[in-house]
Amino acid sequence: EKQAEDSNSPECSEPGAMDLKFTSSRKYISISVPSKSQAMSPHIKSVDDVVVLGMNLSKFSKPTQFFICVSGVFMFYLIYGYLQELIFSVEGFKPFGWYLTLVQFGFYSIFGLIELQLIQDKRRRIPGKTYMIIAFLTVGTMGLSNTSLGYLNYPTQVIFKCCKLIPVMIGGVFIQGKRYNIVDVSAALCMSLGLIWFTLADSTVAPNFNLTGVVLISLALCADAVIGNVQEKAMKLHNGSNSEMVLYSYSIGFVYILFGLTCTSGLSPAVTFCSKHPVQTYGYAFLFSLTGYFGISFVLALIKIFGALLAVTVTTGRKAMTIVLSFLFFAKPFTLQYVWSGLLVVLGIFLNVYSKNMDKIKLPSLLGLWKKSMEERKSRTLSQTV
Repeated sequence: EKQAEDSNSPECSEPGAMDLKFTSSRKYISISVPSKSQAMSPHIKSVDDVVVLGMNLSKFSKPTQFFICVSGVFMFYLIYGYLQELIFSVEGFKPFGWYLTLVQFGFYSIFGLIELQLIQDKRRRIPGKTYMIIAFLTVGTMGLSNTSLGYLNYPTQVIFKCCKLIPVMIGGVFIQGKRYNIVDVSAALCMSLGLIWFTLADSTVAPNFNLTGVVLISLALCADAVIGNVQEKAMKLHNGSNSEMVLYSYSIGFVYILFGLTCTSGLSPAVTFCSKHPVQTYGYAFLFSLTGYFGISFVLALIKIFGALLAVTVTTGRKAMTIVLSFLFFAKPFTLQYVWSGLLVVLGIFLNVYSKNMDKIKLPSLLGLWKKSMEERKSRTLSQTV
């Protein structure tokens, strides 16, 4: 009866309470269990939502999410590549690649600031020293890449960008002492041979080919290979957001480029030239920066929803489409060697993706195919004997 009275006490009759009874005493501990709607704050619940350009993709089905992400990647990045080549097709603009990067960094900083104001947590989580390193690498990646277009055809630049694996593997071997399997080595070899063939074809058919462009895009590729690891480590260690990363890295990079152009007397001629062609320079640069900013948002959403494997496949297809459209919209010499070398680079990309996802992509081995064929022969011989 005493226990029955205690069990009916007000302390334990509250709904949503879990009681823990100790046999050595008559004391009860009440642990309140919140309802499902109150379990997480609105800010924490929004982490699971995938929001791109103000649109919550989590409300759609998986096929619809895939269609939206792929459409966004292709649409914005194809426009991005077209505008980038269009800016450098303006007569007299090729020497001002660093100034275009300065303008691009300025627009990216504004976009990042606007996006940061729209989220609830506006604190800077990543240390300033880390951002100074990331900004320096970002300047090297985008500045050298834009400047290389003054010396290379746009398809050649895109092919080089596809081969980030090569400097990553070289750095892993010499810096971290890593060892790679035969698939990774084969991927690097395919990419290297494809790059060599593509560059030789470019030097043969392009009348204004300059080896300086190859050096610039190679340095940009090395910086791009390093910056990915630094950004990933910083965001995981300090739990920083994408908008924070964009704002601080590009704004600090803007200061770097501005200081460099001022010291080298490269700012005044660029400003003078662009003031004479404001639409072809500043207008295109704004759209160029805006589409690039939107494009990376869809790529990040694609990675978050479907994983890196599918994202790499989509972005590789986008780069191939960019090369095709470049030959269609802009007059440039063409040779079949471009096709064979490009396919070799695509094969290297596939081998790299397969190496990272060997547990998910199970391709039949040569030994397995041989055993299967032998078993089929034995079964045929046995059926004939019977």
